[in-house]
Amino acid sequence: MKTKEFVKELNNKSIDELNKELVAAKKELFNLRFQNATNQLENTSRIKEVRRNIARIQGAITAKANA
Repeated sequence: MKTKEFVKELNNKSIDELNKELVAAKKELFNLRFQNATNQLENTSRIKEVRRNIARIQGAITAKANA
């Protein structure tokens, strides 16, 4: 998914939905790190992508909380 589309999608969600998505992204990051440590991960760039998505989600949560 493109970055702009992802951000638009995040802006349309409620804070509860964003928190659920944040938890899911953190679980995915944990699993990716675990796979990387055991040399099972083929696409290592996915770790970077998930970390950035987590930051985007947290930014959207902060923006909604301040609004």
